[in-house]
Amino acid sequence: MFRTPFQLFESDALRFLNAFTEPIARSPLGALPFSPVGLIIVETVGRTTGKRIDVQLAAMFIDDYVVVSTIRSRSDWMKNLNSNSSVRYWLRGKEHYAQAFTIGRGIETPEGLPQRMACLAAALRQHSELFGTAFAILAPGTTAS
Repeated sequence: MFRTPFQLFESDALRFLNAFTEPIARSPLGALPFSPVGLIIVETVGRTTGKRIDVQLAAMFIDDYVVVSTIRSRSDWMKNLNSNSSVRYWLRGKEHYAQAFTIGRGIETPEGLPQRMACLAAALRQHSELFGTAFAILAPGTTAS
């Protein structure tokens, strides 16, 4: 795949920044208990390679659910979540398992969210259609595949 000089710079800059912030995201300080937002590490499985890939993301917390998003339509982690919805993530220094419900242009969001989270998913879908963003709602689970 051909990448422009800006895309190469963007990737290098994010990799550099993540090297400093990942230890914070993995610690209890990445998302303070009283804050509705914070950093998490999401482990996806590569849809073509099958390799486990850690991605650092900003997240919003709603009860036991976690909402993450991307503004870059080429984000592989979102495509990986769409291919394999079983996910492991680290929040406040602890490992968690979830099912990812992906939302975005051309993405068929699976059924199974509770009504109020389904309502949020519908609103996020409208945002995705208008602005090209993508979202995932991580629903609590017990194991990852």
